[in-house]
Amino acid sequence: MKYTLFALIFMLFISCSKEKEVDYTAKNEKEIVAYIAKNKLNAQRSASGLYYVINKPGTGAQPNANSTVTVAYKGYFTDGSPFDESKPEGISFGLQQVIKGWTEGIAYFKEGGSGVLLVPSNLGYGSEGRSGIPGGSVLIFDVKLISVQ
Repeated sequence: MKYTLFALIFMLFISCSKEKEVDYTAKNEKEIVAYIAKNKLNAQRSASGLYYVINKPGTGAQPNANSTVTVAYKGYFTDGSPFDESKPEGISFGLQQVIKGWTEGIAYFKEGGSGVLLVPSNLGYGSEGRSGIPGGSVLIFDVKLISVQ
């Protein structure tokens, strides 16, 4: 009895401490489509739900999901408020170390290319968010692929 009560209390505590994952797919899709229309973007939609705009395709090497790249970027929300920005010389990282939207999206460009990634929350930080990015947020990135290593 004592152990059963303890197990019951433990399970109740664990279930209450975990937040339920919220599905923002429909909300994010509507928000992205409205942003594209408002800003008159010529965006493509991938099967994953990522939208991307290629302003300049680039002419150099094209990365894959395992590449290390140097990218200059600015990240902001659909209301235009910024949340992050690199220096003009960019930052280097492995595409397997970033959000899914970047792993997929950066691979659409070749070295020297630039454009916009419109990332739904399921390809970004999900329903929990992260350091200044609320859960369920659509993330928009102006990106320039400087190099592929």
